Amino acid sequence: MTPSTTAADKSGLAVKVGRAAGAAAFWAAVWVFASYRVGQPLILPSPAEVLREFVELGGTAAFWQSAGRSLLNVFIGFTAGVAAGSAAAFLTAFVAAADAVLSPALRVIRATPVASFIILALLWLGKSGVPAFASALMVTPVVWQAGRAALRETDRQLLEMARIYRFGRLKTLRLVYIPSVRAQWSAACATGMGLAWKSGIAAEVICQVRPTIGNELYSSKIYLETPALFTWTAVVICLSMVLENVLARLFMKKRGRRRA
Repeated sequence: MTPSTTAADKSGLAVKVGRAAGAAAFWAAVWVFASYRVGQPLILPSPAEVLREFVELGGTAAFWQSAGRSLLNVFIGFTAGVAAGSAAAFLTAFVAAADAVLSPALRVIRATPVASFIILALLWLGKSGVPAFASALMVTPVVWQAGRAALRETDRQLLEMARIYRFGRLKTLRLVYIPSVRAQWSAACATGMGLAWKSGIAAEVICQVRPTIGNELYSSKIYLETPALFTWTAVVICLSMVLENVLARLFMKKRGRRRA
């Protein structure tokens, strides 16, 4: 890498950071103005009040226990959903019988409101297992749809080349199919992470699983602790964005290593 390339990269990074900081400052100003106009912290607290609440909560063990439990629930559900969606994608792409059986069910899951599944799962699993189950259920059809579409759109010329050179099934899978689906599969996983957080936290709110972020959100609403409600909501958003970025960087590093 030449010095000019390094300078250009740093300049581009500085521009991105500047734009992000400018956008954050703009929306913070909108929030401050709206809070001032409302004049009721119970309805719309100011950023300073929310920040103060975050500092106070961050110094308690209960905060980290709730955040850790929710992270675990979402991670378990996300992992299970990606595994199930990937398996379903391969089955429905290559096995007609599996496509006839699984595709309608996955479409129904994708179209059904998550609250319905949460209530049903509460009857079947008990409340402690519902958040992970709900997360997995929302991730599975997203990964399945993207994976199946990518598998079916695999370049036929590459498949013909694999047949001519007598690649076995595993070698064809490793060298042709997986590189073809990686981009769409990675994007689906990033989308699924956001859905896993939304559905997992919703399940925690409905089931009142303790200690979790969802239960803290519910308690904040019941006791009209609006700054705490905003704080826990911000925690959910930040954790979701961080994990999505981690996934994106992880996939980018893997692609870079394979190209090298």
